[in-house]
Amino acid sequence: MASTKEYRDFILEQMSKVPNVTCRPMMGEFLLYSDGVLFGGIYDDRLLVKKVPENQEFQMPEAIPYDGAKPMFLVEDVDDQDLLATIINQTKGGLQNGN
Repeated sequence: MASTKEYRDFILEQMSKVPNVTCRPMMGEFLLYSDGVLFGGIYDDRLLVKKVPENQEFQMPEAIPYDGAKPMFLVEDVDDQDLLATIINQTKGGLQNGN
C-alpha cells in the first residue's frame, strides 16, 4: 500500500520544529531528509526512522518499511512535536557520526 499525500502533509507539519526538512517521493512512499541527511521515511502511512545508537533510548518498535529492507524504528507518537524533533535530531546526529 502506498502512503497518502495527506499523511505526508500531516507528518511534514508535525516536523515543523526540525530544521530544513525535505521530502522526496520514491515508488509510492516518501523519503525524509534534514539538512540533506536521509533520516527516515513514510512507508504505508507510517513514520519510520533509521536505527542508530543515538535513538535507541526511545525504545521504539522495529518495523520493516518494505519487503527485503532492513528494520527501522517506528515512530508511534507523531503528535508530540517536541519529542518528534528530538528523535529526528538524534537520528540525524547518529547518521552524521557514521552510525
